[in-house]
Formats: sequence, C-alpha cells, structure tokens
Amino acid sequence: MEENLYDTIIVGSGPAGLTAAIYNIRAFLKTVVIAGNVPGGQLTATTTVENWPGFPNGIGGIKLMMDMQQQVKNLGGEIRQENVRVVNKSNEHFEVWLDSNKLLKAKAVLIATGAEVKWLGIPGEKQLIGKGVSGCATCDAMFFKGKTVAVVGGGDTACKEAELLTKFANKVYLIHRRDELRAGEAEKKRVKENQKVEIWWNTEVKEAIGQMKLERIRIWNNKTNEEKVVEMEGLFVAIGRIPATGIVQGLVDLREEGQIITGRDEKYRSMSSVPGIFAAGDCVNRDFRQAIIAAGDGARAALEMERWLKEFRS
Repeated sequence: MEENLYDTIIVGSGPAGLTAAIYNIRAFLKTVVIAGNVPGGQLTATTTVENWPGFPNGIGGIKLMMDMQQQVKNLGGEIRQENVRVVNKSNEHFEVWLDSNKLLKAKAVLIATGAEVKWLGIPGEKQLIGKGVSGCATCDAMFFKGKTVAVVGGGDTACKEAELLTKFANKVYLIHRRDELRAGEAEKKRVKENQKVEIWWNTEVKEAIGQMKLERIRIWNNKTNEEKVVEMEGLFVAIGRIPATGIVQGLVDLREEGQIITGRDEKYRSMSSVPGIFAAGDCVNRDFRQAIIAAGDGARAALEMERWLKEFRS
C-alpha cells in the first residue's frame, strides 16, 4: 500500500468530521482528518453550548471541540492542521491536494467542511474586516471592551453574539431588516431583556465607513426610507453562512446555494453524486444547522463509508 494512501480522508474538523473520524478509526480504517488552520468548526465561536446532551450545565464550544479532537488522537487518529486546495478523482483513488502542495490519496473521502461567514457585501466592509468589522464575536469581542458595537442579523447566531458582546461593550445595537426576530424563543427573550441591547427594527446597513478602523456605519430604514450615518466602533455580521464546498466544485453535484447533494442512493444516503465521496454537516444541511445533527450526520457517513469500502474496495 502506498504510504500516503488512506482508507478515508476526512476534510473538516467540526462535529461531523470528528465524529466520523472516531467511527472510522474504531473500524480499523486508516484515516486522516484535514482540520484546517483553525480547527474545530463553528462551535469554537460559541461560548456555551447548552443543547449538547450530557452536559446539564452546558459546555464551552472550544472545550467541546478540543475534547473531541483529543478523543480522535487517543484512538490513534491522525489530524493535520492544513487546508485542502482541491479534491480530484484519479483512476481508482481520490486525490486530496493540500495548500502546502502535498498530495494525499484515499479510497473514500468525507467532505465535512461546514459553512463560512456570509458577508453583507456593502462598501467598506471587506477593507475593514479585522479593523472593526467581524464575523465572529467569540473571536473578537474582547477587543471591544467599553465600546459601542452593532450586530447585524435576526437569528439565533445574531442574538447569541449580541448577548456575548454585552459582557464587553458598553452598548450593543442589534440591527434587523424585519420587524421580528427569527431566533428561538429562549434567544429572543435573553436579548430583549438585556438592558445593554437595543434593537433597530426594519433597518439595513448600507456602508461601513472608516480609514484605518471602523468609525461609522450608514443605515437605512426600509419602512420609513430614512437614511442616516451613526458612529460605531464595531460591526459584527451574523446573517448566515455559505457552504464551504469550493474544493469539490465541478466534481460533485451542488445545490444552487452551494450545498453538496446527497441521498440519491438509498443504500448510501450520505454519498454525493460521485461514488466514494461522502458529505456530512452544514456543507449538506440547508435547514437545521445544529452541532448535534452534524455529529449524527458524521456518524452515519462513517458507517456508510465503512460499508461502501467493504462492498466496493475490499
């Protein structure tokens, strides 16, 4: 067997990828996890995970993911903190090219790359990312101690980020383009009852303004048509995620929004349009972007990969 030939290569180190790795390794499959430069997935941007079974008082998102990584390592699994450039099909194997220009080969591949921040696409935003504009409050909240910040969005993520920021910032504005939040009832309640949070309804951010750092934002009320510029030291974008599936674009079938299409084979529900390439987690799911669902997806994908390898690659 070639030294760099694996039974399974798992791309992604969130709940889906790490759960799949645990199952594959326990099935005695030669497995490697390509974790990326910032391993752990989206849960590392969550302060407390309250809906993961087994933790009555919740658990920190970073700790949960680090513990899962350690579990993979304890089982003898290999984790590489590198990024994948592209995945190709080559004869009977799959080629996984890393950014370091290294080539790994596999009999089967699991894509568990999750999703990336969906930015607003407004003037000034791109130039000010890391200079007051952020897509992760958990990562950057500490830099806004005593400052005035805004969070854009109306879902669970936006509400969680707004609540987190109140521990650091003096004032947090939650900017939502509709007149009601889309978040769950528990998240809504926390935000609405937090005296540091003020919600701007029917409002959209049209521009981020600043030279070396964010200084102001231009906002527009879509009900009154009023537009104004307000001083703002931080702008956190929490309007959704884009599936991180660029590495398999042109190889497997994708939905219009970018998710990998699976489920065409009744026997292998996690398999993509290319036999041997499986997918799990937020790079597949359109509706329920929950860590526990991603973990379940990863477990099913791993079991299907094991069965597929026995049936077709033994």
